[in-house]
Formats: sequence, C-alpha cells, structure tokens
Amino acid sequence: MDGVDLFNVFLTTHKVQLQSYGVPHLFWKVLYKKLTDQIYDAGLVFQLIKVEYENGEKHVTEPIWKLIVSVENGISVQDSNNIYLIDHAWTYDISSVQQNLIQVPGLLDRMCILMGVNTELDEQKKVEDVTNEMWRYNQSYSVNYGEIEDRMPIWYIMDEVGSAINHSDDPNFRAVPFLYLPEGVIYTLLFPTKDVTAGDEVTRDFVEGQTKDPEKRRALLLPWVHSTFEDESFEQNEPDADYFLAGHVPESLPENLNVIKADNSRKLKVFSQYSYVNNYLTDPAFEITDNEEEADILWFVSHYKMYKELNVSSSHVFVNQFPYENVLTTKDLLSIVCRRKAMNKLYDSDTLETYPAWLPTTYNLSTELVQFVAYFMQRANKDLDNHWICKPWNLARSLDTHITNNLYYILRLPCTSPKIVQKYIERPVLYNRSDINQVKFDVRYVVLLKSVKPLRAYAYANFFLRFANQPFALNNFNAYEQHFTVMNYTEENSLFHEKCADFIIEWENQYPNYPWKTYVEPKILSVLRQIFEAAVAQPPPKGIAENPQSRAVYAADMMLEWRDCEMQPKLLEINFTPDCQRACEYYPDFYNDIFKCLFLDIDNPEVFHALDSISE
Repeated sequence: MDGVDLFNVFLTTHKVQLQSYGVPHLFWKVLYKKLTDQIYDAGLVFQLIKVEYENGEKHVTEPIWKLIVSVENGISVQDSNNIYLIDHAWTYDISSVQQNLIQVPGLLDRMCILMGVNTELDEQKKVEDVTNEMWRYNQSYSVNYGEIEDRMPIWYIMDEVGSAINHSDDPNFRAVPFLYLPEGVIYTLLFPTKDVTAGDEVTRDFVEGQTKDPEKRRALLLPWVHSTFEDESFEQNEPDADYFLAGHVPESLPENLNVIKADNSRKLKVFSQYSYVNNYLTDPAFEITDNEEEADILWFVSHYKMYKELNVSSSHVFVNQFPYENVLTTKDLLSIVCRRKAMNKLYDSDTLETYPAWLPTTYNLSTELVQFVAYFMQRANKDLDNHWICKPWNLARSLDTHITNNLYYILRLPCTSPKIVQKYIERPVLYNRSDINQVKFDVRYVVLLKSVKPLRAYAYANFFLRFANQPFALNNFNAYEQHFTVMNYTEENSLFHEKCADFIIEWENQYPNYPWKTYVEPKILSVLRQIFEAAVAQPPPKGIAENPQSRAVYAADMMLEWRDCEMQPKLLEINFTPDCQRACEYYPDFYNDIFKCLFLDIDNPEVFHALDSISE
C-alpha cells in the first residue's frame, strides 16, 4: 500500500479517538507520520525551566517546572507540524504504586526530581512524598471493552516535558491521551490552540470542560491553585425529582393496584435467569420452567421496567423487582434517601458528625463537590479524622474504590467516573480471627420486600459475614486485604468462611457485654426498618412505587463502629439481585424459605424478622 492508503488505514482505526478528543483535522497526517516514524521533536521547540523561589519557600500547589517555547519563530496554530508526542514516564494502577516505586530501577528518583521531592531523603520518606504529590501530576484513561476489571481506570504520569505544563484559565495548548493501536501504547498529544511566541510558557486547562459552575471549578483546581472553602456551607439538600430520573430509563407504573394472591391450588411456575434459584428452589409448591410466557413468577437478574405492560397483559404474574427500587440500590440515591431519617438535626456543630448516625457522611462528587470540600476543610480545622472512602455509584465488589485522607487524591478521582465519597469508619468494631488477630468484618442481611403500602419487609434470620485477611490499622490503604472484606471474586484472596451461628458463639466470648441477639442485632434491624421507611416515604421517582405484582430481595451490608462505648451499625450499601451462592451452600432451603415468604405468605418467625414489628 502507498502512503495514502496507509494513512487511510490509520484513520479507519483512530478517527473516532481523534474526533472525540477534538484533535483538529489539520494535524492528523503529521501525527500519523510522527507515530509511524517515532518522531519525538518536542525538545526542538520547548525548553524546561526550573522555578526558583525566594528562600526556597513555595506553596504545595505552586509549580516546580515550567515549559517554555524556545523556537525562535514561535508556534503557529495553523502549522500542521505543531503536534507533538509526549511519552509517559510511569503507568500504573493504584494498588501497585509503592511496589513500582521501590522495585522499578530509577523510577523513584525520577519521580522525585519531576515532583520536586528531595532525593536525599530515605527511601520510605521519598515513597511517601511521591505518593502524596503524584495526584497533582497524574492523568487517567480507560478502555471500553473486555471484562469490567479490564475497564478499570489506568493512571499515568507524563514525562518531564508533559509534567512541566502548568495550568491556565486561558491556556494556549491542549494535551489529550491517545491510544496508538498498532503498538498498544498510550501517548499524550500536545498541540496549540492559539499562536505562541518564543519565551511564552506552555499552559493547558487542567479541568477542561468544567466551566458551568465556577465554584465547582475552583474546587477541582485545588491541587494546582490554592483557595479556601472554610466559609462555604457543607449542608446538603434533597434534590428534586428530575435528579432521580437523570440517566434513568423511565419505568411504567401499573394502574391497577388491587392486591393479588398466588393460586395455591396448583404449582407456581417460576421462570428464573438465576441459576441458584433453578438449582435450589425444590419446594413442591413451585416448578421451574424455561418458558417465560407460562410463568407465574418472573425472576430476572437484569433490570425490569415494564410494570404497566405486565399489569395489563398478565395481572396474575409476579416479578422480582419494584418500580424505582434504584433509590436503594444506587449509591448516591441511597444516601439521599437515608438522610430523610435525620429528622430536624443534620449535624453536630462540635463533632461535625452527621445524621442519621447509622449513615456514614456521604457526598456526591458530581453535585456536592463544593459542600464536600467545605466539610473536609472544617474537619481539618478541628483536627478531626479525615479518611474517606471514594467509590463509583454503580459498581460493587470494591472495584475502583479508594481510601485516603489526601484531598487532592479525592478531587482527581471523579475524572474517571461519577463517584461518591463516604467518611471512612476509622474505629470499626473488630473480630478476632484465631488465625490472624483483629480484623475488619461486615455483616450482610438479606432483606425481602413484599409491599410498599403498607410497608411489609423481612430480614432473613441467617446473616452472612465477610472478613478482612490482614489485621486492621489506620494505614497502608492500598493493602486491599487489610481494609476490604470482599474476597470471593479473585483467586489470590483467600475466603474465610464462618456461619452466623458459629460467629455468634465466638462473638459472645469476645464481646460478652454486647450480646448479638439482644444488643447488636436489634440495632441492625432497626436501621433496616428505617432505610425502607425512608425509601417508601416519597412517591416515585423519589421513592419505591407500590406494585401488587412486585416482590424483591436485596442484600444490605453493614459494619459496626465504636461510638465511645457503644456499637453503632453503619450502612455500607444495598445490592440489587445479590449474589446468593453462599446462602444456598450454607442453607440449602434458602430459596424455599424466600419463595414461601414472598409468594405463599409463609413467614416463619424462626426464619424471618418482620421489620414492621421492629422499633426504632
């Protein structure tokens, strides 16, 4: 193929990238040539300048280096040659940061020089300083294919040239990531947005596109532009109905709300997309069918939206979801719903603890960023613990989840996906594993919802436990097995099994003054009741809608926190169509009990706690 054909092949595989990142068409042919010939010519037109400060004093957000245009005639935005390849000095995922810095030859000192960290310090201190400082320098990308683990954000730091480019609200260049598919290598493309003369500093907008809300932009720029938010309010208000609908596929609501009951004179046919229902539902009152059209009960693992249509066509058929149950199962909406139980007191002015006490302080980093920064800074002023856990709205299994007390780190995370930030539980109640010592643990209760009006909900009496694999301490936050309890999705993390009956016996030995059945569990069940009361308190889309054909199963994950000498349950999250493999293996009648409760009104008090009978 000739050069034109090869360029067209390049465009076939890269045009979407170029257009999505706004790379002007003017530069495409030159870019192709520089990529194929590996031309790194930025050094011919730019010069690195180290910034000198009087008495060596600089604010942490002030730059170490500047990049200056050195070519005599300057750089014209109309010259197609003026697009430059910037290499990446370090590409990493968060869990491997310290390992990389220690094991990759020369990397630690290179990062120290790039970030202005003293290279004469001992190795541990240099690693600590680089780890704290790197959030002012790193960029990220992710791919949109493969398993969800393959699509997790990848972080990188540009080489010395790219890292010397500083922020400006009126920039003269843009820098965008670019995946060159033949090599499978990510570069950064640098190109001008206006004419630049010799001696001018190269700048770019570090929060490009964030122009609508000046206060949010000011907050996002904190890693590079010092500002204060101590006088800003950190109070949160419940958003309107449009917020609950944003990005949500509308759900049709049934018009006929007459109560229906299953026909107990014959076997109920169950169509299920979940293999554990098919394998473990053995009660003779039910029959598994692979024909969705003849089913009396539809058990889906994908989201269901067509409630009105089901009501019209098959008013006798049950479905395992409620309209607008996402107010519970989406993390940002869950925190909004739960705050309805705060009553009249939003926070304690002395301790800054927020209410309700069982909900960790939670902010949406897309819509409540300014309030979060104000809250963070006020906690810092009071010398209160400021460790936070930052996680995506719609992912489980601790994916893309981070723990830190570094504000700059937190501010950089929303650029990869929408996230919430939650106060980290710094004083968890621990469990003494005989093989390890004091570890974090969480408790999962399976909750059944039968009706919204009136509220009828049940908690499965056999709860489930998950344990960390390393002793807890408020450090080493990249040590997954120290701070997280989800161990059943990766082969390298061993899973510690313990049934709830055995756990309770050991609990009584470890905490004789806090008996599980009379002290801990009633607190947890009270929280569960309050959660569901809050979730049905508002009409849809701000609350779960009533539907006589709906029945649902959720999993509520809780931890315990020390509050002085009291144990306070803390809600972590509520899961949609939870993984019930362990429930089935531990308790083979799990789905028999679930289905009899939901569809036959057999709610054995030895198997289920009726939440409507639990007091707050």
